[in-house]
Amino acid sequence: MARNNIRRQDRAVNDDAWIADFLQRAPVISVAFSDGEQPLVKPTLFVYDARRHAVYFHATQFGRTTDVLPKHPQAALTAFEMGRLLPAPRAMNFSLEYASVVAYGQIAIVEDEDEAIYALQLLLDKYFPHLKTGDDYIPIQPEELKVTAVFRLDISEWAGKKKEVAEDFPGAFSYPTPPK
Repeated sequence: MARNNIRRQDRAVNDDAWIADFLQRAPVISVAFSDGEQPLVKPTLFVYDARRHAVYFHATQFGRTTDVLPKHPQAALTAFEMGRLLPAPRAMNFSLEYASVVAYGQIAIVEDEDEAIYALQLLLDKYFPHLKTGDDYIPIQPEELKVTAVFRLDISEWAGKKKEVAEDFPGAFSYPTPPK
C-alpha cells in the first residue's frame, strides 16, 4: 500500500492545489522522524515553498534534530485543522470536522547560505507579514546561521483528508465551548 493511500476515500482530498493551499495557511506542523529505533516528533513553525515543492523549518545548530536528521533523513509531517465537534445518539458515532495533510520525503540541512537566508525570510514573511526587513528589524545576518540550522523536507508524496458536514448539523459546536 502506498504511504499516501487514504483508507476512507470519502474523505480523501486528491486535489494538489487544495493540499498546497492548506500547507500555505496551516500555522504549525509536526515532523516525524527517527533515531534508529527511537521515534521523534518535532512540532514547529514552517513554510511551504511551492516553487521547490518543499517545506522549510529551523532549529538550533546544537540540538537533537540537527544531530539525528543527517543520519536518518526519511521523515513525514502533518498539519491539522480542527472544526466543530459532532455529537451523536451513540458514543461510537461521535465525530468532528477536520482537515489535514500528511507529507513524506527526505530532509536535508540547508548548507547553502543564500538558500538558508531565503528560507528564513520566507518564515518571517509568513508569520510577520506586517513587518518589513530593514525597516522593522535587522535583516538576517550570515553569522546568525552559525547557530541556526535550516531544514528542507523535499516532498515526494502527500495526501489530504477532510470531513465537513452540513452547517445545521444538530448539536455541532466548536471546542471547548459546548452548547448550553
